[in-house]
Amino acid sequence: MIFAAGLGTRLRPLTDTMPKALVPVGDSPLLEHVLRKLVAAGYDDVVINVHHFAPQIAAWVEQHPMPGLTVHLSDESRELLETGGGIRHAAPLLGRSDPFLIHNVDILSNVQLPALRAAFRGDAMLLVSERDTQRYLIFDDDMRLVGWTNIQTGEVRTPFPAVREAFDEDYVAPVNSIAVQTSPFFRPRGTGPYRLLAFSGIQLMSPRLLPLMSSWPERFSIIDFYLKVCRERPIYGYEQPGLRLMDVGKYGTLDKAAEFLASIE
Repeated sequence: MIFAAGLGTRLRPLTDTMPKALVPVGDSPLLEHVLRKLVAAGYDDVVINVHHFAPQIAAWVEQHPMPGLTVHLSDESRELLETGGGIRHAAPLLGRSDPFLIHNVDILSNVQLPALRAAFRGDAMLLVSERDTQRYLIFDDDMRLVGWTNIQTGEVRTPFPAVREAFDEDYVAPVNSIAVQTSPFFRPRGTGPYRLLAFSGIQLMSPRLLPLMSSWPERFSIIDFYLKVCRERPIYGYEQPGLRLMDVGKYGTLDKAAEFLASIE
């Protein structure tokens, strides 16, 4: 599944007239770059959720078929459902047996998708890395998800009392990160029982989790969902050695995005 329904506000003024998915990077739109990566990794069935300028994405998909690839659209034109709601809405198109990949349309990377799939365990696996940001997922020493934190505000969300207690005691964060070093709440060190890692926007999910979404509101975040269920259901992180990733988030980053794409290809 490709998340392509967002408003793309950070890419204005381009997204005043087109969806984020069709913003060009180099000679091709973001959507095409992601689709080609999926095809190269052996995927042959893709769901794209659409909301902002949905007819433009539908027209582009029809006009740019890829051999061996079947594309379905999950229509969120009536209401943008966020990441968790979008997955639940698309569930009838996602299959009921094998884990499915979820990929943000505005993420460019050198992720090795076959290796990610081969490493899958538990009920979901999130591609994560050490990089500077304000919001981190918290993992234990087995790379199991145990919480989330905003290092600028000190907010910690976790269903595990031990994690809450550790961070309430001015926890010393085990990541080599400028953002953590300058945070008033956490200090870096090289080892520790918990790791703070940044989510990439790329993940694998087992269909076993879908029934647990039935009681959630129509719109909800997939991270909120994971934080709610991770006490009972195993959600893991996965680090790829040498991962290079770029979030194409702002208008001024597009030239850099083209250079980045050329460097990883």
